Order: sequence, then C-alpha cells, then structure tokens
Amino acid sequence: MEKTTTTTKKRYIEAIGRRKTATARVRLTAATKESYVINDKDLATYFVTEELQKIVTDPFKTVGNVYAVSVHVKGSGIHSQAEAVRHGIARALVKENEDDKTKLKADGFLKRDPRAKERRKFGLKKARKAPQWSKR
Repeated sequence: MEKTTTTTKKRYIEAIGRRKTATARVRLTAATKESYVINDKDLATYFVTEELQKIVTDPFKTVGNVYAVSVHVKGSGIHSQAEAVRHGIARALVKENEDDKTKLKADGFLKRDPRAKERRKFGLKKARKAPQWSKR
C-alpha cells in the first residue's frame, strides 16, 4: 500500500514489525543510497553494536534493493527493537515486490517471534520460581 506525504510528495511503503513488546513502524522510500533514520538518529548512533546493525540491514542483503529507511520504534529492549525493525523492513519489501517473499521467508525474516516474558503467578517469586521450601 503506497502512501503520499502532503509536504514532499515522495512515495513510501509502510509496514509494522513486532518482537516481544517492541513495535517498529517502518517506512521505505526509493533512494540511490542506503540511509537509516531510527527515532531521529542514524543507524550507528541508535544501534551501537555491529551485531544489531547487521540484524537491521539483513533483509536488504537478501533482496538486494536500496531504500531510505525511516523507523519509529518503541518498547522492549534494544535487541528486540532491532529484530522488530528487521521484521518491519521485510514486510515492507514484500508489499513492494511479492517475488521477494520466498527469499525473506526462507531466511526467517517474515516470522514474528512470538516469545515473550511469562506473567508472574501469585505465591511465586517469578513466573515459575517458588520460595525456598523447608520441611520444618
């Protein structure tokens, strides 16, 4: 689904990516050079480690396209945010070109990782950890 902004009239593809409680709203705009803006910061500033940067850029290496990426991400931790951004980018790429779906799906970028922290139960210290038991 393509949308147009009212001020610049540039077309972009928008998608949502999620992981744990992190949510990323991703916008891809056609460009000649790759650029990333995540919460008004560049990629290297927001995701400091190379591992997190690689997680974010992996879908483009699989597909081989070049886009300017704008992301608003919130919730959870920094690693889950990176995976949410990757999920959103992959979904946006599929919206743009349906043929890329098989490559992205094979690499596991289109699967939303549903694992999340289990809720705490009453009478326990954590989700499953019980207080120390003593016979007397």
